[in-house]
Amino acid sequence: MSTKKSNRVFVIGVGMTKFEKPGRREDWDYPQMAKESGTKALEDAGITYDQVEQAFVGYVYGESCAGHRAAYELGMTGIPIFNVNSNCSTGSSALYLAANAIRSGESDVTLALGFEKMNPGSLGVTFDDREQPNGKHFLMLAEISEVRFPPAPWMFGAAGREHMAKYGTTLEHFAKIGYKNHKHSVNNPYAQFQEEYSLDDIMNSPMIYEPLTKLQCSPTSDGSGAAILASEEFVAKHDLVDQAVEIVGQGIATDFESTFDGTAANIIGYDMNIAASRRAYERAGLGPEDIQVIELHDCFSANELLLYEALGLCAPGEAGKLLDNDDTTYGGRWVVNPSGGLISKGHPLGATGLAQCAELTWQLRGTADKRQVHGVTAAMQHNIGIGGTSVVSIYQRADR
Repeated sequence: MSTKKSNRVFVIGVGMTKFEKPGRREDWDYPQMAKESGTKALEDAGITYDQVEQAFVGYVYGESCAGHRAAYELGMTGIPIFNVNSNCSTGSSALYLAANAIRSGESDVTLALGFEKMNPGSLGVTFDDREQPNGKHFLMLAEISEVRFPPAPWMFGAAGREHMAKYGTTLEHFAKIGYKNHKHSVNNPYAQFQEEYSLDDIMNSPMIYEPLTKLQCSPTSDGSGAAILASEEFVAKHDLVDQAVEIVGQGIATDFESTFDGTAANIIGYDMNIAASRRAYERAGLGPEDIQVIELHDCFSANELLLYEALGLCAPGEAGKLLDNDDTTYGGRWVVNPSGGLISKGHPLGATGLAQCAELTWQLRGTADKRQVHGVTAAMQHNIGIGGTSVVSIYQRADR
């Protein structure tokens, strides 16, 4: 254990599985997923599991202590293991907690691990005999929007419609996000989908909830991601500066009273996203203009569009201009979701935030192969779960 506190946290190893359609690999249960991603992360870091002092393991659909069972595939050393569930932001919440264990000086090495084994089709509930955590969100949205199921595309589609009515955003703007992210995923061997579509293909795919067509919606997925975090002292002692990526700022926020102010945008976390990102910028001493690559939570194209504004990439109402100017793809001001994002890479809930961390670590190391963004000096990750938690992390190379 560390004997002195350090405020600096470094990612020294990452790993992930390929994201798959649920059930595609019949012999692939969550312990095997976790073993694959966790082993890759340990090997990337060049350490063994007995050097890990705490583990934070995230999943949404699973029994109590499934996080323990998953981590036991890597070793059984008696360390504290914490199970994390924050809906779609579960993986980044585990990352945040693992980083705080380093920041506090309590540990020198921690593991953030996330996985999900999902059922095909729309998300369902685990229990039907008690109040749902998002019930208040649904009731408020029902007061201002046409009710349509399944609930997830209804929530985000309603926010997209609201933006269209307020700012003149078009169906094509949302479709451009689906087009971009599917195109990016062609070069990602970890992505569930690796097929490029034309803009017409995106717009003419089945309508789920206007403005969202099927090719603008993230799928259910199986998969896992992992990250090994370490203190500054550990990085120096083990000569890991060349591969280490520093988490220079993190922000986390949960719902405000304004979540229920009668706007669809706030119901899906707009104010949370503003708060989390501003905290991360402040702690990093950086702003959007200093960042080149972003992995953000495009569960639906409408969410990515609103996030351009919430994260400060543009002023409210100007997200459509970024898309028209190709400002969020290669050759633009930022490359957003070079991995393909949730729309094309897939969205195993507990793994998503850690897959984002892996992608940005590779981008900052310069090892992202055909996805590599030129001249990356800083990167940002955004992950949100409705109910709700928004987590934003900003990264830079340790040897900068």
